[in-house]
Amino acid sequence: MKKLYRYPDKGYIGGVCHGLGEHTNIDPVIWRILTVFGGLGFVYLVFWIVLKKGEV
Repeated sequence: MKKLYRYPDKGYIGGVCHGLGEHTNIDPVIWRILTVFGGLGFVYLVFWIVLKKGEV
């Protein structure tokens, strides 16, 4: 099972959506749309704080 990381160098803000995309094989754009319009902003902030940075 792949671990969940954030990739700040590949993302726009904290790299969380890119990390979710890598982990779930779903395009990070979909995760960004869900974050902005789906009300996942709080979850994004928690992941930004909790997740370790992945190696690029």
